[in-house]
Amino acid sequence: MKISLCLLVWNELEGCKIDIPNLPREEFHEVYAVDGGSTDGTVEYLEAQGIPVYQQPKKGLNNGYRHAHEIAKGDAVVVFFPKGTIPPKDLLKFKEYFKEGFELVIASRQGKGSQNEEDDKVLRFRKWAVYLLGGISALIWKREGYWVRDVLHGIKGWKKTCFNKMNILDHGLSIDIEMVIRAYKLKIPRIEFPTTEVARVYGETNFKMWPTGKKLASYLWFELWRKE
Repeated sequence: MKISLCLLVWNELEGCKIDIPNLPREEFHEVYAVDGGSTDGTVEYLEAQGIPVYQQPKKGLNNGYRHAHEIAKGDAVVVFFPKGTIPPKDLLKFKEYFKEGFELVIASRQGKGSQNEEDDKVLRFRKWAVYLLGGISALIWKREGYWVRDVLHGIKGWKKTCFNKMNILDHGLSIDIEMVIRAYKLKIPRIEFPTTEVARVYGETNFKMWPTGKKLASYLWFELWRKE
């Protein structure tokens, strides 16, 4: 199986400097990046490292994933966000799960053997919110197979035939939970494996909890009434 590795970036120069030297690039059919409009030198750094960079034709997280999928020449795609928070060595784990027949594979920060950046805090609002979303999604849409706990983690892989079935929206930022829900509806084989997340050592997240939460709630309402 040929697996394409796509780096999704948007002003992540410092994270790229941490992660790119440790990427297992030789294990992938190709490595490229999709950029959401960086202005901090991210694109120039990646190109200097021999990594082709493609600009998103439209803004939005969903379109970043869709563009990554369209460009890929492999049979499967793995996306990675180089922020210095997840060990790049975990990218080596995807291949075995694809070989076992899983079509959607997610690196999970929830559950046994994993570590979330909030695990050393008393109040873990983001972690609990993700777990709650995962439980609600499974309760409503899962009829068989594995219950995905980390429905909002972007580091994931999919077989191209799987993504083509999902009919992912071409706007918004629902992509992570949308792929899980579509996998439930279409009975696509899915699995998680535990990963270790640490806090950013620079900058802030591009996805603030409250505005992101409102957009995800809007998506869930849409999916409830979606026909296909």
